Amino acid sequence: MKKLRDYEIGIAKLSNKKHVYEFVLNDDFFEEFGKEIILGGNLIAQVELDKTESLLTFHFDIKGHVRLTCDRSLEEFDYPLDEQASFRIKYGDENMELADDLWQITPNTQAINIAQHLYDYIGLALPMKKLHPRFVEEEDEEEDNDQDILIYSSRYDSDEDEDEDDEDDTDPRWDALRNLN
Repeated sequence: MKKLRDYEIGIAKLSNKKHVYEFVLNDDFFEEFGKEIILGGNLIAQVELDKTESLLTFHFDIKGHVRLTCDRSLEEFDYPLDEQASFRIKYGDENMELADDLWQITPNTQAINIAQHLYDYIGLALPMKKLHPRFVEEEDEEEDNDQDILIYSSRYDSDEDEDEDDEDDTDPRWDALRNLN
C-alpha cells in the first residue's frame, strides 16, 4: 500500500483555483489491487482538481491500455482505454459517501488518495465480455445473424379474429350475469 501514497493529493494547502496532476498507472499500480480483473497496463491519468471554498471537483481523463484475459481463449491481450469521469467532494461534519460521485469530508482533511477512484473508473470502462481482438469480428457476425431469427410473434391477422376469440374465451358464468339486465 506504500505505492498508493503516490496517488495522494494534498488539499489542505492548495489555493482555490484549478490544479492539474498527471499520474502513471502501470503494472505496479495494478498489483496493489490484485490481478483478478486487470492483469496490468500502461495508462496516463490526467486529473484536474477545481478547488473552491466548499467543493472539490475532480475531472479524470484516463488513456492507455490494460492487459486482460480473454473470456473465450484465456489468452492475455491489450485492451485500449479512453475514459473520462468526474468526482466531487464537499465539506461537512463527517467523512461519508453521499452518492457514487459525491463524497463528504471534514474541513481538517489534509489529503485525498485517488488511487481507488482511478482503479474503479478503469474497471467500469471494461467490457462485460472480454474478448481477444481476433474474436471480436466473429462475435459481431454472430450478433448480426441473431437479428434475422424470429423467436416470437404476437401479431393478429385481423381485428375480427380478435373479437371472435374474446367471445369464445368468456366464462359461461359471466353470461348468466350479463342476462340479469
